[in-house]
Amino acid sequence: MPRFAANLAYLFTERPLIERFDAAAAAGFKAVELQFPYDHAPSAVKAELDRHGLTMLGLNTAPGQRASSQHASGQLASGEFGVAAIPGREQEFAALFKQALDYVTAIGGCQIHCLAGKVPPEQRPAAEKVFIGNLARAADLAAEKGITLLIEPINPRDRPDYFLTRAEHAADIIAKVERGNLRIQFDFYHAQIVGGDLIHRLEKFLPVIGHLQCAAVPSRHEPDEGEVNYREVFAAVDRLGYRGWIGAEYRPRFGTEEGLGWAQPYGVTPR
Repeated sequence: MPRFAANLAYLFTERPLIERFDAAAAAGFKAVELQFPYDHAPSAVKAELDRHGLTMLGLNTAPGQRASSQHASGQLASGEFGVAAIPGREQEFAALFKQALDYVTAIGGCQIHCLAGKVPPEQRPAAEKVFIGNLARAADLAAEKGITLLIEPINPRDRPDYFLTRAEHAADIIAKVERGNLRIQFDFYHAQIVGGDLIHRLEKFLPVIGHLQCAAVPSRHEPDEGEVNYREVFAAVDRLGYRGWIGAEYRPRFGTEEGLGWAQPYGVTPR
């Protein structure tokens, strides 16, 4: 049966971040993921994870020094979205990655999503070389701590000019980096908007997929509406033998708890 994790940058956001761990556990989630928790001491986050017996998955590298402010939810409001593929900012990425690696290690997580950043078309050939070099160095450091790196294709409608938009490109990058702890974060929401054919592409790229995420298309609400038949997608996830977690990364239509009926058949039930 598929296992679902709560993305605490999207779910339970009517509460301060530290209170969301309790809410996630009370709702029946056994694992959580974060985006940008850096305003909170790792010790405070670790204490909540331990208190509620939650598995900690991953977080994102910080968006960059030129990013704008964040929403209270922990989501980035606007501006930059990473620097890993931006020429000339390799030192900045190294610093942001060290911050993420130190943090995720301190809280007992296992994954870091390396944000590529926005790159105009004329810079893309140079950006690919930078991205590959940065990821190779980061993967070597992460391997020493048993951490997996993730790169995520993100649709250009939501994030114009983001460097990585297609799973095919992500798989090619992974092949060029040649590190066993670099994998794709395959978000069905983004993948449907850019290419569709979800079950076929899931099967094709499963050997290099390290994490899955879901949300309805086009609304990005609970995965029980819209153009994706998630009942069949989740059945395929199970049939194909994926044993990782699926991050619930959607914007609730109303309150988080009110919309969790979709997850109850998969064992996410209130305690």
